[in-house]
Parts: sequence; structure tokens; C-alpha cells
Amino acid sequence: MKKRKLGKSGLEVSAIGLGCMGMSFGYGPPKDKQEMISLLHDAVERGVTFFDTAEVYGPFINEELVGEGLAPFRERVVIATKFGFKLDPKTGRSIGVDSRPEHIKEVAEASLKRLRTDVIDLFYQHRVDPEVPIEDVARAVKDLIREGKVKHFGLSEPGVQTIRRAHAVQPVTAIQNEYSLWWRKPEHQVLPLLEELGIGFVPYSPLGRGFLTGKMNENTTFDNNDFRNTLPRFTPEARKANQALVDLLGEIAKRKKATPAQIALAWLLAPKPWIVPIPGTTKMNRLEENLGAVEIELTSDDLREIESAASQVEVQGARYPATLEAMTGL
Repeated sequence: MKKRKLGKSGLEVSAIGLGCMGMSFGYGPPKDKQEMISLLHDAVERGVTFFDTAEVYGPFINEELVGEGLAPFRERVVIATKFGFKLDPKTGRSIGVDSRPEHIKEVAEASLKRLRTDVIDLFYQHRVDPEVPIEDVARAVKDLIREGKVKHFGLSEPGVQTIRRAHAVQPVTAIQNEYSLWWRKPEHQVLPLLEELGIGFVPYSPLGRGFLTGKMNENTTFDNNDFRNTLPRFTPEARKANQALVDLLGEIAKRKKATPAQIALAWLLAPKPWIVPIPGTTKMNRLEENLGAVEIELTSDDLREIESAASQVEVQGARYPATLEAMTGL
């Protein structure tokens, strides 16, 4: 597996990481624990060193799974987790954001226990808290770094001014935003800023929550607990309209003897050496397919063709309901 460094931080990870959320949360009921531990082991054996989780996934059970699954390989892997949500003590569900410094430190202590480790490699603010100055957030993480409990600071879905202000207090190692062929907003302001500041970029949902794999259409149905049921972009009408983007990937994939998912990931890897996508999966064959994208070279002609064809496709449907979109800084 090829390696990449997240910006100027020196944090080296596999060129493709593994998003672990779907093993426990978001896409139907939690998957079988032993099967997921086996998948984590297989990922490590195939060279994956970058694993992404968060306290809110479950909540808590995803961190516990990742902690148990990666314990035998702890020195070989980089674990990223996140803070910043307020959780209902009765149901465990998110009821808003909370990045008060004291809360950040409480979350860090709890995450360390669940992850079975004495240090969090990369600690992201999961969503910006409008009630807490980002400088206070950065100082809280700086304290944790000074105490040896955290190695690197990250932000998820921040705006450019938030990134600048945070980075001035505690250097930011990575920004994690949604980014794929069907959500390209980070290109406008975020990516140029990251290049300027020397910060790495970690695209989540790089396969459009599964849509860009070509394995679903307007007739696909989801489990009752699958959060895609709530997303405007996943209505049957939107999926039918957005099929043109998948067809485009499929045409290029045939020529490259690859799959649509591999082309979508190779497209993300091509522009900059500090971009590290984290596709999630719960299946071994999908893991192998995703990792195969590292070996696909897209030429400048290929990239121009993708750009030209994609510009003809107007993606339908918002990526989040309005209430969730309002929690992002983009």
C-alpha cells in the first residue's frame, strides 16, 4: 500500500483509509462484531494504516469496536476520532453540538478508554460549535497534545475562516469534509487554503454514500434505520436523475479495466499528494476493490474527460436536510 503525508504535519498514513462508521451506525443495524473485527484485521494486513471513527457513531460502540479490533496492531495504525456533539444521557442520541473545552477533555478521556489506547492520533472537532470560539477549541486540543493524550488536531466541515483561526492557535493536521464527484464544494475555497497552509485533506463519503459504486438505482430500498432515507439526494427521483454521473464513471472504468468506485477514488487521489479518502465498507470484497484504486493512474487526458463529462451533469437533491446542512461551515 502506498503512503501519503497529511500536509506538512509529518503524519504518514496509507493512501486510502477506512471509514468505520457504517460498521455500527448509519446504514442499518450494527453489523456482526466479530465479522467487523475480522475486516479490521484484514485491512491492516492489506496495508491500511488509517482508521476513522467517532464517539457519536452508535454512539460509543464504534469506538469500542475499533479499539478492540486494532488493539493487536496499535503501533502500526493511525486512529482518528472526533468530539463536538452533545449526547442525550438517556438515549445517547445527538441533541446538538458542544465544544466547550471542559467537554472536549471529557470526551478525550472517554475515547481513550474505548479505543484501548493512551493517545489519540488525530482528534477532530466533528462540527463547528457556534457558541464556542474556535480559538478556545484549538487551545483545549493544544492542552491535550501537551499532555500527550492527542498527537494531531483536525476539523470536520469547517469554513475557511474557522480553519485560519484554529490553525493560528494550534496547527491543524487535517480537514475532513465530504468530497466526491457529486459534492465538490471544497474545491472552491477549502482546498486552495489547505495547500496554502500545508494541511492535509480527508474526504469522507468519497463514493457518495455508495451511490457512485454503480450498485444502486432509483428502485433500491434501504433498511428502516439507514439514514440515507432522510437525505434529499437519495429520493428515487434524485437517484434516477443522478444516474448519469455513475454512467460516466462506468464508461471510463471499462476502458481502464476498473470499477466505477475505483475511478471515483482514483479521481480524488490524482490532484494532490496530501488527499487521503476514507471510503467505508463492511464487506471484504468492497475493501479490496477500494484499495485497488491506489494502483489506477488517471492521465491528464482522463481527468479532462471526467471534468468535461461531469460538468454536463447537474446533480439533483441536497446532500443533507436543511437542519444538518446548517451545522456545517461550508
